[in-house]
Amino acid sequence: MQQSDKVPWWRDRRTFEIVGQGLVLGIVIATITWMGQNLITNLQRLNLGFGFDFLSRSASFGIANPPIKFLPTDSYLRALVVGLLNSLRVTFFGIIIATILGVTIGISKLSDNWLVSKLASAYVEVLRNTPLLLQLFFWYFAVFLRLPKTEAPLVIGDRLCGSPCFFLTNRGLNVPWFELDIGTLWVLGAILGCLVLAIVVWNYRQRIVSVNSQLWWVLIGFSAIASILLFWWGIDWIIPEQINNLIKGGLYLSPEFATLLIGLSIYTSAFIAEVVRAGIQSVDRGQWEAARALGLNSTAVMQLVILPQALRVMIPPLTSEYLNLIKNSSLAIAIGYSDLYAISNTIFNQTGKPIEIVLIVMLIYLTINLIISLIMNRLNRLVQLTER
Repeated sequence: MQQSDKVPWWRDRRTFEIVGQGLVLGIVIATITWMGQNLITNLQRLNLGFGFDFLSRSASFGIANPPIKFLPTDSYLRALVVGLLNSLRVTFFGIIIATILGVTIGISKLSDNWLVSKLASAYVEVLRNTPLLLQLFFWYFAVFLRLPKTEAPLVIGDRLCGSPCFFLTNRGLNVPWFELDIGTLWVLGAILGCLVLAIVVWNYRQRIVSVNSQLWWVLIGFSAIASILLFWWGIDWIIPEQINNLIKGGLYLSPEFATLLIGLSIYTSAFIAEVVRAGIQSVDRGQWEAARALGLNSTAVMQLVILPQALRVMIPPLTSEYLNLIKNSSLAIAIGYSDLYAISNTIFNQTGKPIEIVLIVMLIYLTINLIISLIMNRLNRLVQLTER
């Protein structure tokens, strides 16, 4: 193309795209500026100030079972940090439990066993079509508050450990926990190393063809057994015990935390199960037949052939379910669990700062959701086919 044949800048498509994006950005900035000025004007008219200096004031309220030390004399900012940690704790374990349950139920729905398939279908249909808030009330009032009192707790695991391991009462659950010292940190590091070794060996085994495949299974089995032995005998466990009608020692899980964790996990797992089922069924039937023709059993077919391909379809909707779990955790206020939303609601009632509190909560939830989205999008790119 000669110099005279070049398209002038005012007729170039790229120029129109840049100008269009600039106009949209300008409209967004102008809208936010107008809303901000309108907010400040209305607050001044009502003789209300706008600022976040209240975060340094004393909270003057207590929080039950905080993950970090908290006193009523601490600041509102520290109270919000406690609520954030409570929300993150439920979110982290909820995602893990919901994923395990969802994958298991989703695969069970496609089982050739009629009973297993129908039970999985009933699980999904009942939980998906029942409001989450109603399920939380069921777990809290009909299950946990109906458990035995602390004077006669339900003891689980005495045959396994030689002494009671789990105490379950209407006040919560006491489970064994480890003493966080240098020895425990070394053991946990060794367990993490064994797990990383097992993952590396497993991935390497899938990428190569080796006649000595038994060696890989030995290495994986050794890593798994070493992790279990180190976890069970290498850590100095603190076993809960009953003293004067009180349960002391170990890790205490309140009934509110257990209710929210179980309710969110089970509810979300029903939706994840449908995502898994749809992802598996999206794989072409010829892949099943080709894998079976190679002599692979059903477990190997699912693990090595079907699930890796189904992940390309499953990950985007799985991201939405994880984000929904995070946002649904705000229902904790209905059962008295001190999560981020519940504590921010208390702060709002005490300080009369609704705008500032809403902005803080929105920003925190937005940040958490964006981090989850970035991680899942990165995972989605890793499982996609690479075009040459």
